[in-house]
Parts: sequence; structure tokens; C-alpha cells
Amino acid sequence: MPVDALVVVDMQAGLLDGLPKHNLKGVIQRINAVASFVRARGGKVVWIRHCGKAGDGFAPHEPGWAFLPDLDRRPEDLVVEKTLNDAFAGTALHDALQRLAADRVVIAGWATDSCVDSTLRSAVSRDYHVVAISDAHTLSDRPHLDAPAVIRHHNWVWSDLLTNRSIRVVTTDELIGGHGLPDREPPARS
Repeated sequence: MPVDALVVVDMQAGLLDGLPKHNLKGVIQRINAVASFVRARGGKVVWIRHCGKAGDGFAPHEPGWAFLPDLDRRPEDLVVEKTLNDAFAGTALHDALQRLAADRVVIAGWATDSCVDSTLRSAVSRDYHVVAISDAHTLSDRPHLDAPAVIRHHNWVWSDLLTNRSIRVVTTDELIGGHGLPDREPPARS
């Protein structure tokens, strides 16, 4: 059976600063549910930690750098540190996924329109099968769009990315219920 890797992007205490994040409590619960599901199937959970600069709320070893305490993190999980939006750029993420023989990358986290989007697109460009959990990523309202509209927009865009493998955008319930992962082939395009 191919290995799944759940990549959880930037769910750190620093995101609590500033504007509220859309449905953060629910997103944390769904990330924990997906993590449990992936582990139970022999997959791996990879926590991405943004390492910011002094004063930006995510500087290493500062309070904002810590992962949110309500996340179900386990000793066997991996942590990959990044400094850019894309969790693959200049990090060990791709090498770690290769060592795990991860065939499918499941993506969740913060922020939908920035680090989650960059990481998802990078996974597609590296020829992974990708699954975006449509209700397990979040952000704050933007000046021109509220957070639910940004989330809906990105879920729509992601569902139609061109890929050599496959991309699925599913809810947590669809993933856990088995309806979100019917195959690993790219969808037919008309």
C-alpha cells in the first residue's frame, strides 16, 4: 500500500496574533482527525514550522514559534523548518518524503492563500499525488475578501490544477470515510 504523508503547514502560536483565523478550533480538530487517520493507515505526519525573523512573531525559540498546544503531535512525527512560504523551498521536506516513500501528500494548515497554497503547488510540481483537505486550512479575512471566500476560491483553484498525477480536494469526512481517495490517476480532462 502506498504511503500517505500529512503535511501540516505553520500551525504555530504566532498565528494567534493579529486578526482571528477562520474557524481555527474546527480546523485544529480536523487536522487532529486527519493525523490520526493517516497514522492508523501507516502514514506519517510532517509538521512544518515557519522560522521567522526577529520581531515577526515566528522567530525561533520565541513564544510564537511553538506549535499550537491543541494539536495532536506525536514523538514519531517529523518536523521540517522553513523560512519561505513554500515548505519545499530550501528545506528537507522533499528528501524526507522520498525517504518515507510517500506517494500521496495530504495538505492542511495556515495560511490558505500563502504558505498552504505555495506548498500544495510545489507538491504538485514534484509529481506527488496531492490531497487538499478543504476544511482543514485557514486564514484571516483579507481586505478585499472574507476568509470563507478565500478558502472557497483556493479549494476551487486547487481542484483544477494541471498535474501529471492527481489532485483531490476533499473534506475531512470524505477523506476519513474513504470517499476522497478513490484512485491515484489524474482526472480525465475534456
